[in-house]
Amino acid sequence: QVQLVESGGGLVQAGGSLRLSCAASGRTFSLYAMGWFRQAPGQEREFVAATSWSGGSTNHADSVKGRFTISRDNARNTVYLQMNSLNPEDTAVYYCAAELSRRAVVTSIKGDYWGQGTQVTVSS
Repeated sequence: QVQLVESGGGLVQAGGSLRLSCAASGRTFSLYAMGWFRQAPGQEREFVAATSWSGGSTNHADSVKGRFTISRDNARNTVYLQMNSLNPEDTAVYYCAAELSRRAVVTSIKGDYWGQGTQVTVSS
């Protein structure tokens, strides 16, 4: 199995940027497709972005497309979420997730493993 630890959350003003990181340990990182999800208070968890095991395929939710970018560094066992042009609607707990998958193309992933989450708060 794999253990996931997110970092990089915090408080930022609208229009600002944050970069989230998710460090993985355990099994070989490149066995996993990776993704980011978020959950705002009173709402269901929603998909944000996903990347294939190689990083060659990525997908982003329409609500973040053009503002957020998922990437991964298999040498560092880390997946990132660069978030630009943040707005208050992006306020949520952000979760990193892993799916044991080597498929070449991803649109989303199912969460075989989850991190504990990191809070992102965007003030207006």
